[in-house]
Amino acid sequence: MTQKRLAIIGNGMAASRLLDELVRRNATGVFEITVYGEEARGPYNRILLGRVLTGGSPNEIELKSNDWFAARGVAFQSGVRVTKVDPVARRLTTSAGDTHPYDVCVFATGSSPLIPQIEGLKSDDGGPRAGVHVFRTIEDCVAIRDRARPGSSAVVVGGGLLGLEAAKSLCDLGLHVTVLHLNPVLMNAQLDKFGGDLLRRAIEKMGIFVRTGTTADEIIGNGHVEAVKMRAGDVVPADLVVFACGIVPRTEVAKASGVPVNRAILVNDLLATQVPGIYAVGECAEHDGQVYGLVQPIWEQCAVLADVLTGANPRARYLGSKVYTRLKVAGVEVASFGMPDAQFPTDEVVQVFEERRGVYRKLVVRDGKLAGAMLVGCTEAAPALVQMFDRDEPLPPNRLDVLATGNAVSTPAEREVCNCNHVTESAVIEAIRDGCDTLPALCSATRAGTGCGSCRGQLTTLLTTHAVAQAG
Repeated sequence: MTQKRLAIIGNGMAASRLLDELVRRNATGVFEITVYGEEARGPYNRILLGRVLTGGSPNEIELKSNDWFAARGVAFQSGVRVTKVDPVARRLTTSAGDTHPYDVCVFATGSSPLIPQIEGLKSDDGGPRAGVHVFRTIEDCVAIRDRARPGSSAVVVGGGLLGLEAAKSLCDLGLHVTVLHLNPVLMNAQLDKFGGDLLRRAIEKMGIFVRTGTTADEIIGNGHVEAVKMRAGDVVPADLVVFACGIVPRTEVAKASGVPVNRAILVNDLLATQVPGIYAVGECAEHDGQVYGLVQPIWEQCAVLADVLTGANPRARYLGSKVYTRLKVAGVEVASFGMPDAQFPTDEVVQVFEERRGVYRKLVVRDGKLAGAMLVGCTEAAPALVQMFDRDEPLPPNRLDVLATGNAVSTPAEREVCNCNHVTESAVIEAIRDGCDTLPALCSATRAGTGCGSCRGQLTTLLTTHAVAQAG
C-alpha cells in the first residue's frame, strides 16, 4: 500500500503530542510523515521555560530528540519555515524556496507573543532596542539570561501565567523586578479579586513589586533600555524589559494560502478546515468560537485528529473542552476551572479564605453540581474537583469537606493525579510496582507530568512512598 504524505507545519507542543498520538495508532505504516519546524531544535515544553531562564539546560524540557524522529521514520526539518501552501496542487513552499508535495497537511503553528506597539520599542537606528525581550522560546530565555545581571532592574509587562513565571525566574537570578499588569487583578483570566489579591501578596513577599491597573506606555533609553514610562506617567528604572502580555494565533501562512481564518484557523468537529486535506490543532485553531491556549484541550484535539487521520475511530469528534488550569505560578499553587462566580440568584458560592496560611478556596454550585472552582495556595483537592466537574456529578451536602479535601472521589482507581492526561493514582502506583523507580521513567510510562507539570510533586510523593513500601 502506498503511503500518504502527511505534512505537519509546526514543531511545538501540539505537533509533538499529535506525533505521539499518531505513533500510538501505528500511523507510520500509513503515512510518510514530515514535520517542518521553524526553530532550529526539537520540540520542548514551553510551560517549563522558567527552568531554562534560571540556568537549566534546554535538554531538561526537551520533548523529542533527533533520535526519536529517526527511530520512528519521521522526517524532521528543523529551522525551516513554511511560507505557503497550495491546496489545489497539494504542495507547500519553504523559506529556502523548496517545494514539497503532501496529501494531508496539518497546521500546528501555535502562536506568537503579543507586543504592544508603544513608543521606544526600537532604537534610533530603527533596530530593536537592546534589552527588550519576549518570553516564548528557549532562545528568548538564553538572551534574557545573558543580559540579566544580579542587582539590575527588570520590568515584566503582563501579570498572567507566563509573566509571573518570568518575574519569579528573574527574581531568582537576583534582579529587582517590577510586574505591570493592565487589569486590577493578577491572572484575571483565572482568578477573582480575592484570589488575585492573595497571589499578589505572595508574590510581593518574594521581593517582586507589582503594579496593577497600568501598563507600559513608552520604553526610554539611548540605544538600550533605561526605564519604562507607565500610562499614569510614572517612570520605573529598567535595564531589561520582558513582554509576556498575551499571544496571537499564527495564521498568516494559512490565510495567505486561502484557508479561512477568524481569530484563528477555523476548524470543525473533525479538526478539518474548510479546505480539503488541511487540518489544524492547538493555539492556531478556532473551534466553535473558542481558541484554546492550555495543554489539556490541545491534548484532546490531538487525540481526535489522530483518530480521524488514521481511521482508528471513525466516530471521533472534537466537541470542545472543559478548560481548567492547575499550575504553580511563581511558586504559588493555583487551580481554576468553570464559572468564576455566580450568574443566577439560585447559584451557590462557597468560599474559604485563610489569610495567615495564604490559602483561598471557592466553589460555584448550580443545581447541586459543581459549576466552577478556584484554589490558591493549596490545590490538593483540585484533581477530585475536576473529576466531579467533568462528570457532572452531584456534590455531597457537606460542601466544605469537599472543598478542603476533595474526598468525594476516594478510591485510587478513580482519583486522578494528572488531569492533563487523565492518569489515575492507581495507574501511577502500578507503574511504580512494575519498576518505574525514577520520575522521568514514571512520566514516560504513564504520561503523567508531561503536560503542565503541576502534578510532578504528587508523583514524586507517590514514588517515594511506594518505593519505600516495596523496599520494606
